[in-house]
Amino acid sequence: MFTQLRSDESGLTLIELTIVIVILGILAAFIAPRVINAPQQAKVAKAQTEINSIKTALEQYAITTGEYPTTEQGLSALWRAPSPAPANWDGPYVDSPNFTDPWDNAYVYRQPGTHYGYDYDLYSMGKDGKVGGTELDSDITNWVDETTAAY
Repeated sequence: MFTQLRSDESGLTLIELTIVIVILGILAAFIAPRVINAPQQAKVAKAQTEINSIKTALEQYAITTGEYPTTEQGLSALWRAPSPAPANWDGPYVDSPNFTDPWDNAYVYRQPGTHYGYDYDLYSMGKDGKVGGTELDSDITNWVDETTAAY
């Protein structure tokens, strides 16, 4: 009725089990930060794509009307003719009037721009909603900051 255990049967010892748990812990330590930041990295990529789309719409607006919308007219001039309407306004220049970034903050638009070589400033303040920041909190802009390093 009862089967007798043979002494040569193998199983996991406590040491083997401990080693497996340590290896899994090390793997989790390397993989977890990448998985946790993936949604935020996707939002940064989405904001960059949206800024590029708005840039294209602003260029179409400027080609058609001869100038960019003013800061007061804002990005809504791409959806609805501003008042007073430019003579050649031929919009809408965007598919929808949604000008908010993936963190539900409005994109900032200024014309004329404050960065050399750019007609306007267009940016998102990133995850933290504040100017500046580093990594995932950094601003997503239409301009490129050029820093000169002394060699």
